[in-house]
Amino acid sequence: MNVKNKKTNPAQFVREVRQELSKVTWADKKDTFISSIIIIVLIILFSIFFLLSDQVWSFLIRKIINLGANL
Repeated sequence: MNVKNKKTNPAQFVREVRQELSKVTWADKKDTFISSIIIIVLIILFSIFFLLSDQVWSFLIRKIINLGANL
């Protein structure tokens, strides 16, 4: 089928879109809730990880700069 040459009117397009949307399997409320909780927990864990790694790097860099300043 040559898609470039195929012309559809807007009404036909809307009908086709509605047909395709009726075929979609949407997630139920429980799955959406569980996925949201998992994402929130992962965001918190990654935030803590990056906070701690930033603090460690900051401490190490300050120590190195102080060693160089004391020479």
